[in-house]
Amino acid sequence: MGNASLRRALYFPAISAMRWNPIVKAFCLGLQAKGKPKMVIVGAAMRKLLHLMYGVLKHGVPFSPAGWPQATP
Repeated sequence: MGNASLRRALYFPAISAMRWNPIVKAFCLGLQAKGKPKMVIVGAAMRKLLHLMYGVLKHGVPFSPAGWPQATP
């Protein structure tokens, strides 16, 4: 469901983030521990990336995994 163009654009970044981004990786490991199917986890990772991107754009603060969640400037 949802916008096919957006899903297509976020699929491979989500796969990469599941491996390398500490925030998304921890989130996905938690879902995996709950027994969620792999594609459900990928979809959740895509949504998590979208939320992280929105936060960066909204607050104008560069993304930093060490400072997450950041306070509003």
